[in-house]
Amino acid sequence: MASRKVIITCAVTGAIHTPSMSPHLPITPEEIADAAIGAAEAGAAIVHLHARDPQTGKPDQAPEAFAPFLQVIKQRSDAIINITTGGAPTMLVEERVKPAAHFKPEVASLNMGSMNFGLYPMLNRFKEFKHDWEKPYLEGSRDRIFRNTFADIEYILTTCSENGTRFEIECYDIGHLYTLAHFVDRGVIKGPLFVQSVFGLLGGIGPHPEDVMHMKRTADRLFGDQYRWSVLGAGRNQLPIAAMAASMGGNVRVGLEDSLWIGPGKLAESNAQQVRLARQIIEGLGLEVASPDDARQILELKGGDRVNF
Repeated sequence: MASRKVIITCAVTGAIHTPSMSPHLPITPEEIADAAIGAAEAGAAIVHLHARDPQTGKPDQAPEAFAPFLQVIKQRSDAIINITTGGAPTMLVEERVKPAAHFKPEVASLNMGSMNFGLYPMLNRFKEFKHDWEKPYLEGSRDRIFRNTFADIEYILTTCSENGTRFEIECYDIGHLYTLAHFVDRGVIKGPLFVQSVFGLLGGIGPHPEDVMHMKRTADRLFGDQYRWSVLGAGRNQLPIAAMAASMGGNVRVGLEDSLWIGPGKLAESNAQQVRLARQIIEGLGLEVASPDDARQILELKGGDRVNF
């Protein structure tokens, strides 16, 4: 049965971790392209992409920052390319939506609610920073709200509505599922929905097995067979939550955006390394990893020939 192929998404760089935290975090367009292609070769059907300033590693949401690696990944891989509209919590929604609006990818991410997004505990673990933006960026998260109002969400949905782009709908809490149900009821977004539940980020739902089950039960009740479920666990929660979700009928997301680690106190050397571990879990459960074309079918995507890059 096609639906029991498990989709692995790999989020290769993100906007949470800063360059000083790991020498393996992809920063330049070449590093981001290589990381995405390596993840795809390891078994990721979808690569979730952010851009960074190649000199400082600061998150950069200008379409020009994405162009160099989008084309390379498309040429060298069949992976589904997913462009963030989350950008970084410091950015306005008009800035965050630009790359997805311009490049019209098969998938774009979409955050389903405003929230506290606490990165500042990382200051306890990392004392030395290479770039002057890193420490204030982390410290500022004590008093920063990651803004995703109803108007912001609707703005992203309507800006991308003619593009045939589906969304990786990021739900960091139970209320975010109800917000999604609101937009479904209004007909602003249509199924099949690809719901990415995020566990263990300070400000969102926790990483306990009960939290994972509660998220799944609520989504089942609200969306029935109209959604496909995926999970990501932040930090050390990455693989335990991937294992839980895979055994519960879900899909999984890994990558250095979500966790820098491969084991206790051990930095992951690549995104591909995390994908391979997720793949081992999935195949160890007797399940099959979805190819990019399997994922296109499961999520009813428009196809890689209908993007603008």
